Parts: sequence; structure tokens; C-alpha cells
Amino acid sequence: MFDPTDLYRLSGDLPELTDPVLLYHFDGFVDAGGAGRLAMEHLLAELEHRVIATFDVDRLLDYRSRRPIMTFDTDRWVDVDAPTIALRLAHDTTGTPFLLLSGPEPDREWELFTAAVETLVTRLGVAKLVTAHGIPMAVPHTRPLGVTGHASRPELVAGQTSSFGKVQVPGSAAALIEFRLGAKGHDALGYAVHVPHYLAQAEYPTAAVTALESVTNSTGLVFPLESLRAAADRTTAEIAEQIEASEELSTAISGLEQQYDAFAAGAERENLIAEPVEMPTGDELAAQFEAFLAERDERRND
Repeated sequence: MFDPTDLYRLSGDLPELTDPVLLYHFDGFVDAGGAGRLAMEHLLAELEHRVIATFDVDRLLDYRSRRPIMTFDTDRWVDVDAPTIALRLAHDTTGTPFLLLSGPEPDREWELFTAAVETLVTRLGVAKLVTAHGIPMAVPHTRPLGVTGHASRPELVAGQTSSFGKVQVPGSAAALIEFRLGAKGHDALGYAVHVPHYLAQAEYPTAAVTALESVTNSTGLVFPLESLRAAADRTTAEIAEQIEASEELSTAISGLEQQYDAFAAGAERENLIAEPVEMPTGDELAAQFEAFLAERDERRND
């Protein structure tokens, strides 16, 4: 049997920690609105951190399925954007230490990778593992974003309601970590932020704010969210501008609002998952928002 500790390399001395929280997110799985990715990028940009362990990406990744970007200058290669899966130590705004595990989702050796994460969790005395990502839902952006919590123990997400029954979905490395480590007695939980399906392919900072607020509620960690909230406000204003200029979009959003309000009021509905719900003028809604997002990206690049 392979030794899971062979999958990572420690960087210097490990810190002495007392029941730290470990936040983790891997790029590559469903993440509507970039909720989990934007949240992780925001924390790494705003908080001081240092790498304490790196994983062997040559074993874990399939380079041909997502080739790293290389830079060619005139007559030679000058750089490569090598992927990294790293465990970092950071501190929140109150000075509380916590851990961040991020990078591309492994393509192979999921079970060994999960076992490797558990060895680090045990060695560092991690008290709780938390992840978050976005899922597309038939909801309007004009209403508060919903969140579906899930955990290795029901008590960890007590008081939260779910729009789901029993379903089978494609797996992810993040979900496997929660499942396997939870079975071994570790506390692990996650949050799926309900992102309007017409914004699923865009960067939607509001979803990242919701994700980090959910993490705060379950862990007590406090994050600097001012710049992320400002980005969310700008995006919301741009969306409102687009909707006001289009009667079709206004009608479609109004229909979504009516459906959402009926659901919130207790109307009989199975759930709000995007795929099975019959949306008003859905094709027009998606097409116009795709055009809007393309225009927004062009303006930002000018």
C-alpha cells in the first residue's frame, strides 16, 4: 500500500496550533459564480499567509486535460504557470490562526489524496474542515442567496433547511474528503451557495460574500470583506443597468421573483434546482445575459 505522506512535502517547521479550522476549495468542480474560488482568492489576497505543505501535482494532475500556460518570448520559453496544491497558514482579522488548502482538483489518486489530507489534519490537530462552492439555481439575483449546508454530523448544520431530497450527483475531491474524514470521526462541513443560473458562468462576488459569511457563522473566523462587498455592489449595479435596458430581461427576472416569493411563502414546490424548473423565457434570459457578460468583460479589458 502506498504511503499517503509521500504525496506532500512539508515546508519547514509545522506551526503549533490549537484546534484550527481548515478551509479548502479545489478548482475544477462545479462552482457557479466562482463562489468558492473567489472566496479563496480573496482570503489569499487580503490576509498574510505562508505555505506549510505542498502536494505532488505531477502525480495528482493530468496536464493534458488542463495544460499549464507557458510564455514564449521571441526565440525561447521564459516562464511556465505551474499548478500548485498547497496548504497555507493564515490569520483572520482577530489574529486567530487557520489553514487554507487550495489548488486544482486532483485528476487521480483521490483516495490516497484524501488519506494524505487526513494525515495533515491529524498532525495539525484540525478541529473542523469547511468547504464552499456555488451551484446554479432557478433564483433571481434580486433576492438573498440561499445556502445548502451539509456535514459529517447533522449538528454541524443544525437549523438549516435544504431544498434537496436524496439525489445522486457526480463526485468531487472536496466531497470525498468530507465523506471519508467524517466517517473517521473528523468534523467536516460545506456550503453550496445558490447562484442565479443565468450568472453561473460569470464571476459573481455576492456568492463569495455569502460563502464567507456562512463560514464565519459556523467557525467564528472573521474575514475582511469590504473590498469583496464593494465588488459585489459594482456587479449588482451593472446587472441592474442591463436589466433596465431590456424589457425581455425585466419580464424574465420578474417571473423568477414571483416563483421565488411563492416558494418562500410555502407554496408546494419540489425544489429550486435550475434544470427541472420551467423558467419564463429562459432562452432569451440566458442569451441576453451572455451578451451582457461579454460586453462587460470587453469594457474591463479596454
